[in-house]
Amino acid sequence: MAEYILETEELTKDFAGFVAVNGVSLRVERGTVHALIGPNGAGKTTCFNLLTKFLQPTRGRITYKGSDITAMQPAEVARLGMVRSFQISAVFPHLTVLENVRIALQRERGASFDFWRSRRVLNRYNERARSLIADVGLSDFVDTAAVELPYGRKRALEIATTLALDPEMLLLDEPTAGMGHEDIDRISALIKRVSADRTVLMVEHNLSVVENLCQRITVLTRGRVLAEGDYATVSNNPEVREAYMGVGHA
Repeated sequence: MAEYILETEELTKDFAGFVAVNGVSLRVERGTVHALIGPNGAGKTTCFNLLTKFLQPTRGRITYKGSDITAMQPAEVARLGMVRSFQISAVFPHLTVLENVRIALQRERGASFDFWRSRRVLNRYNERARSLIADVGLSDFVDTAAVELPYGRKRALEIATTLALDPEMLLLDEPTAGMGHEDIDRISALIKRVSADRTVLMVEHNLSVVENLCQRITVLTRGRVLAEGDYATVSNNPEVREAYMGVGHA
């Protein structure tokens, strides 16, 4: 019997009469890469915001590792091991790759960002930071300011700072958005590596990325679940094909 790390029950979000997410019941199996897809306006990002507690649901329930997290705050959920990487890069632009990852590692101490800490104290994070940087393929950019990184490399840095929190479950919001083929391939390979020992839930528009990475796919349209299954199942569903008419593969 499958073990579900994240579940929702009739998750709903109403914005002054507009129902963005409507009765979504989602089950994410531990140790899988699960995609949330759908045409523009399907409610994917709103659903992500509900799961990571940046929005409170109008009704419904969210369970993570068997505990009800519906009323929790984002920081509480992150401390439980469910961490989100945002669609728009969220790194410190004028700090180096090493400094960005080192700051993220400081959070394991349970404190806020300690910019004023002595160099000696900060340097103790260097070995772990360099290891994470190597994991995401950025060893050649250790001393490069984040603002100077190519777009795809900046997204890799953001994933490294997210991994610094050692999440059990990683939520990725359109990780390949705006990338060329080379960067898409690099980030896809990175996601495959980091998913080896954690669960990944991702919102993604690029269906070839979804096909290559994801064991299970939930299709949303107009805030509701339209279909669910592996790629072959959902891609051959006539209703899914109709929902995607004119949207394409990117």
